[in-house]
Amino acid sequence: LDDLGGFTPQNLSNIALAFSKAEIVDVSLFEKVAEHIVALDDLTSFDPQALSNIVWAFANAGVVVVEDSKLFAKVADHVLALDDLDGFRPQAISNLLWAFSKCEESHHRPKLFERVADHVVAITNLIEFNEQDLSNIVWAFASAKVTHPELFEKVANHITALDHLGR
Repeated sequence: LDDLGGFTPQNLSNIALAFSKAEIVDVSLFEKVAEHIVALDDLTSFDPQALSNIVWAFANAGVVVVEDSKLFAKVADHVLALDDLDGFRPQAISNLLWAFSKCEESHHRPKLFERVADHVVAITNLIEFNEQDLSNIVWAFASAKVTHPELFEKVANHITALDHLGR
């Protein structure tokens, strides 16, 4: 294929995720996907889960392509430009932060971490966040050396309020 224009954002997300989960690191494929996404005018056609799955797939695969930083920058800029993050389900938040931290892109994007943390802190109840979501979120902040005491307090309060750690 010369052009990925026929692939929907969901198609691109599924392809990157499938290759990553299957542990098939085809650098040329990841490079082509990254180049395509970076070349788009904007990412408004990507839903939050597709965006988080794409960056998660790149981070999980450990792929290092020329367009990596540009891809992560484009995703970060898009998320920061959103009016709100209400469309991001807990798994999308968790995967997004984990990916940025894993690829050491977090130090370039502290505003992204702050924006996502402020969003999580503003959520009335974290009941929709499962154990993996919560642990990945705080791990991402700790690993990235990004501090947000209110986020950690919110997570701690949620966990201590649980009747038991299995919910």
